[in-house]
Amino acid sequence: MDKGILIVLSAPSGCGKGTILAEVLKDEKFFYSVSATTRSPRPGETDGVNYHFLSKEQFEELISTGGMLEYAQYCDNYYGTPRDKVTEKLNEGRHVILEIEVQGAMQIREKCPDAVFVFIAPPSVGELRNRLVNRGTETIDVIEKRVSEAAHEISFAPKYDYVIVNDVLETAIDDFRSVIRAEELKAINQKNIIDEVLKNA
Repeated sequence: MDKGILIVLSAPSGCGKGTILAEVLKDEKFFYSVSATTRSPRPGETDGVNYHFLSKEQFEELISTGGMLEYAQYCDNYYGTPRDKVTEKLNEGRHVILEIEVQGAMQIREKCPDAVFVFIAPPSVGELRNRLVNRGTETIDVIEKRVSEAAHEISFAPKYDYVIVNDVLETAIDDFRSVIRAEELKAINQKNIIDEVLKNA
């Protein structure tokens, strides 16, 4: 493949998206796109690793010049995906993963119709609630809010190209790899291979 595939990945909190990504990203053909934000770094966060931390003026300049693939505003802070690094890595032939929420994904759908959209879902909303409770990191009120948000996010799943249910982690990881392999083998992504086959015809 001459160019990489843009992969848009969304999932409600507690669906194991981070665990799946950690395994997938061991393969260097994948590149994880770090989002930008105008919020202040939290203790332990590193610029360029957790987020690209920008001033409001820098972020708005990128918006005005088309430098953001997608963006949203939450609690007076901007969050978004810088376009330049995504384009650079795709042109290097690497598959770029955008880990974003559903509203941002729908913006990408309009701007990048050739991107591949993957939604990670829990086996059920009840199972998701159990996972969040078992993590023991949040109050019941916060958990119920997350579960309600998750149900809303899951309602967007039919707008994605693929839905992977994370019931058994190893199976979900294999399913993700299978999706990307199928995309790699699409005729539109194999033009260089076809040209090579026909070279000495």
